[in-house]
Amino acid sequence: MKETPIAFRTHVSIFGNTNAGKSTLFNLLLGQDMAIVSDVKGTTTDPITKAMELLPYGPIALTDTAGLGDATAIGGKRAEKTQKVLNKTDYAIYAADSSDFDESAYQEAKNAFDKKKIRHTLVFTKSDLSDGSLSLKHPDAIFVSSNDEASIEKLRKHLVSELTAVAPDENTMIGDLLPAGSTVVLVIPIDSEAPKGRIILPQVQFLRDCLDHGIKAVCVRDTELEETLKELRKVDLVVTDSQAFKFVSSVVPDSIKLTSFSMMMAKMKGDLKKLARGAYAIETLKDGSKILMAEACTHNVSHEDIGRVKIPALLRKYTGKQLEFDYYVHHDFPKNLSDYSLVIHCGGCMINSRSMLNRIDFCEEAGVPITNYGVVLAYVNGILDRSKTIFGF
Repeated sequence: MKETPIAFRTHVSIFGNTNAGKSTLFNLLLGQDMAIVSDVKGTTTDPITKAMELLPYGPIALTDTAGLGDATAIGGKRAEKTQKVLNKTDYAIYAADSSDFDESAYQEAKNAFDKKKIRHTLVFTKSDLSDGSLSLKHPDAIFVSSNDEASIEKLRKHLVSELTAVAPDENTMIGDLLPAGSTVVLVIPIDSEAPKGRIILPQVQFLRDCLDHGIKAVCVRDTELEETLKELRKVDLVVTDSQAFKFVSSVVPDSIKLTSFSMMMAKMKGDLKKLARGAYAIETLKDGSKILMAEACTHNVSHEDIGRVKIPALLRKYTGKQLEFDYYVHHDFPKNLSDYSLVIHCGGCMINSRSMLNRIDFCEEAGVPITNYGVVLAYVNGILDRSKTIFGF
């Protein structure tokens, strides 16, 4: 891959009241003018995210949010979008105007950060207008000015230090499951859902993960799987596209472990144990039960679409029930889950780990089971126990 996808970057977001200098700070950290800057309150209406390299830390996704503290109806809608950004934020910057600091607004934001266990830095903008008293009350804050490049560089170094300290353990699909030298067969069917001239992100990510950890990867179509297994002296794992689960399971001997790209992605980004437990809720579905299908990306829907066509058809056939399905796409997710008996999420390749874990926690708090595409397909095909053996549970 030429660059790290947004979903695999550390998400750093800038929050604060309107006209606090968030967009100016965003542009200064990027080193380019990406956000419109104005003295008019509410200039930033929608969150803006830009990929950047924060050296020597590495790739991050920096987001400028709409200002808080706008009591108008439009301001309320902006606040909703800002809340969605919070759900995917790994590290927060709270920007406050040195000449007009709203302590109560900061404390409210700090409580929101603490509730979601998000570390943050308080940054006072327009520091040339500060009288110095704020530094006594907030000694850990960073003071910056658009006229002082040294202050921006100080903030960059502070962020590098903070992000390095809180960086999670290595994110890997396969590196912690198999030793170097292992052999994995990747089954990648080519159908109308396969992007022309390329393979989908979970497959690309898994292949790169194999290379990073010295694991030999053999890529085949489902039609070539049986012959390939006969040719290889030793196979430690077969990983398949979820839609081919049933066929691949019939071909792969029980002596070889089997799972899917979707389950590998769930293991890396979410909580696979909870998603696996959620699949058992399929047995409790009744006529009229509503199921929420959550898709993390937007795409054209075809007659072979896994979330909109195949899974609904399979579940209706498996349960024999008249089930209802609602669809939420990209960052959209309902505030109230009380109408739903089950949430089925996509693999989550286009959102970051924080977003996925927040959605799982939200469902758990609402008492609604959540699972994902790959787990559901394994369950209805009777191979869930086999497909999670590689994960050790």
